[in-house]
Amino acid sequence: MFVPTLPMNRWVWVKSVMITACLIFLYAPVMKGLVSVWINMPDFSHGFLIPIVSLYFVYERRRQLRVLNPSSNWVGLGLIIFGILLLLLGNLATEYFTMRFSLLVVLGGILLFLLGREFFENLLFPLIFLIFMIPIPSILMDRITFPMQLFASKVAANTLYLTGIPVLREGNVMLLANTSLEVAEACSGIRSLISLLALSVVFAYFSQKETWKRILLILSTLPIAIIANAARVTGTGILAHHYGDKVAQGFFHGFSGWILFVVAFVCLFVVGSLLSRIKRS
Repeated sequence: MFVPTLPMNRWVWVKSVMITACLIFLYAPVMKGLVSVWINMPDFSHGFLIPIVSLYFVYERRRQLRVLNPSSNWVGLGLIIFGILLLLLGNLATEYFTMRFSLLVVLGGILLFLLGREFFENLLFPLIFLIFMIPIPSILMDRITFPMQLFASKVAANTLYLTGIPVLREGNVMLLANTSLEVAEACSGIRSLISLLALSVVFAYFSQKETWKRILLILSTLPIAIIANAARVTGTGILAHHYGDKVAQGFFHGFSGWILFVVAFVCLFVVGSLLSRIKRS
């Protein structure tokens, strides 16, 4: 009995079209919600840029990918099934992070299933980078945000005291002589930290050749962003003391965020330059 067969490349295209159609059907509501978060939550507005940067990482690997031979790997099918199970569990528990993260698992499974291990390994970094487009879970956000609020308010209060400005701190609230300032969630520094962390990954990837230097540069983002935000809160307190709460909470409050983000990136650039000078003997 004669059974018609299709060339390997054509089979890859057929499977790709079928899987893409299923992917759109399954994840259209998830992506719609994700885009809504990027639009309505300033802390995650950088999410629009993450897929573009990830695609550039793929483009940057085009020469390595051209010499690879596609080969189906059935482990990828198991990864796809696992990702879909995560989607179903996240949907049942109304856990948006799990549903969104499952998309990355499914994409990884598709790469492995359709193209094989070599393609998967070469595209793993662009795939992992996509995690920056997903808002972190609320329960984790709360655990990170409040300690950052306390740290910023504590550093600011101590700095104001050293400069001769009378201040009393109660948790994340600073009581000045003529006003009071609360380090709210939006002022905790989590927004600049997430954005700067994504930027540091890109910067480390292109500026450093050794893995340990890349990791160290990315980790340096944490203290840089936290200290920069504490400096911003301190500046707000100084302005509030001398010129009143309206001046501190007006134009300066928004503009200082951009200034300190630039300053933080300059500090990151300095750290990267120092790491680049370190050479193994």
